[in-house]
Amino acid sequence: MKGSHVFLFSTMCWSMLANGNKLFHFGPCRISMSMNEIRAGFAAIKDNIQGRDPIRTVSILSHPHSLHKIKSSEKCCIIHHLFNFYVDKVFKYCTTEDSYVNRKISSIANSFLSIKRNLAPCHNQNMCKCGQESTEKFKQILTNYRGLNVTSAAMKSLGELDILLDWMEKSR
Repeated sequence: MKGSHVFLFSTMCWSMLANGNKLFHFGPCRISMSMNEIRAGFAAIKDNIQGRDPIRTVSILSHPHSLHKIKSSEKCCIIHHLFNFYVDKVFKYCTTEDSYVNRKISSIANSFLSIKRNLAPCHNQNMCKCGQESTEKFKQILTNYRGLNVTSAAMKSLGELDILLDWMEKSR
């Protein structure tokens, strides 16, 4: 019986990799996602979105050390908060007059929603420990976001998506 579990796990991993999915480790949580799909969608609209941002002196995610140096044990917590943040506060306020850009935003949002759902059981089983460090860093992100009007903050957050994606890739 033990051998069949190993075979099934190996088959699942091979299937995920064949589909372009990568396995990400955020503390004790493991999430499979297609980073290439999200990156491709974002790359297609990055210049358009960032061009809409008139405030270049403020950042939502890259306030000094917002995502850097988070303990491995707290990465699940911060990623849980960040996916909720993007689904609840960013994507719903990012609309443009360009239907192509809107479709790309919708595609990225759907990917985030799917990942958020996959991350939920880990969080619900109290595997995501939220310590002082991750709590403070997320509070700083919310403070940065709330410092702007909703639409500007949402567009700026979307324009900074590459900061989050790069951090996630480094955290693997």
